[in-house]
Amino acid sequence: MQEWGRPVGDANGVFADGVVPVSVVIVETDEGISGVGIGPHVEIERIFAAIDGEDPRAVTTLYDRMLRHTFKAGHAGPVFGTIGALDTALWDIKAQAAGEPLWRLLGGRDRRVPAYASGLDIGLSDDELVSTYEVYARYGLRAAKLKGGLDIERDRHRLCLVRDVLTEAGHGLRPGLMLDVNEAWTRKQAVRHVCELERTLDLIWIEEPVRRWDAEGLATVGRGIRASVATGENLTGLEQYRPLIAAGAVDILQMAAVWGVTHFLRASALAHGHDLPVSPIGNSPVGLLHAATSVPNHLTSELQDLTPPVGISVDMHVEDGAFVLGDSPGLGVRVDEDRIRATTQHPQAQTSEGPNVRPERAGRRLLAGVDGVAPVRRFSGAPLHSHNDVSPTARH
Repeated sequence: MQEWGRPVGDANGVFADGVVPVSVVIVETDEGISGVGIGPHVEIERIFAAIDGEDPRAVTTLYDRMLRHTFKAGHAGPVFGTIGALDTALWDIKAQAAGEPLWRLLGGRDRRVPAYASGLDIGLSDDELVSTYEVYARYGLRAAKLKGGLDIERDRHRLCLVRDVLTEAGHGLRPGLMLDVNEAWTRKQAVRHVCELERTLDLIWIEEPVRRWDAEGLATVGRGIRASVATGENLTGLEQYRPLIAAGAVDILQMAAVWGVTHFLRASALAHGHDLPVSPIGNSPVGLLHAATSVPNHLTSELQDLTPPVGISVDMHVEDGAFVLGDSPGLGVRVDEDRIRATTQHPQAQTSEGPNVRPERAGRRLLAGVDGVAPVRRFSGAPLHSHNDVSPTARH
């Protein structure tokens, strides 16, 4: 789980206690290498059958096998997230087998990935908001994305507070400001709200102003405001990006960390073909950060909590406004399963309707499954030397 120590949320709702479940999947090989993926495990037994016994170094082919294995019933939503978690674990294995950090294996030259601050901050008071972004500023962050969309004057006030914090920390340099409304508006509401803010503020982008699938609506918003329109974190497949790009409805393509490395690489190539930048989204986007070093159109990546989820350590740090990736082979992610097992805190109800993702209850193959603790799930049967398609096996 992620323990923020303060309320976190957006226009759709708030986790009052700041405790958010995080699920971890571990894929093992018969040569002792384990890969880590952070994401859901919906229907994971069925999906894992597509890759069990395969050589994990054939990552992109195995990604397509998982898609083919699920497309009849539909691969969107958490099923796509499960595919993404397994895909990220396979990339981790492949890079470890090569003895290189994933960013190097993918062709990255610079281990530094530009970042912006994103505090999931709609539930904070003014003082809490200022103190939160003062911490980000100490790490060199000079751009921030606030959650909003419920009240124009409240959004203006909060954006100005953060602008002043970052301006002072940057010795007068103008900071970057973004607003994320998580699909809360209609088209007319979006144009009116943003145009009013733009009377006094300069916004880099407005994120998810209307529903993710509304290509015409997103294009309408984009024509009516100065800021760029950023969207895509909830799109699950290239086929969902194409209508938006064709309609001129998106200026910055986003991809969620949970959808996996292969999806990010493919969506980035699609965006690059249309001269569009990309920006990864998520609290634990380590796989996408590695991949971002290798694409020509990466703009900036989201930095949420400055500490990793409970029981997770990552060979990475933040300085001078950037993620700095380490030299550990693979993703550089380590999982302390004992600490995760020992965690018993329960996520509490949010203060309003909105995100309330509860982890699965303990069951078979759960290494940690106390209600309130997102489980670690471990799967085995993927050899490094075999290309045989065998029946699915998993450790119980």
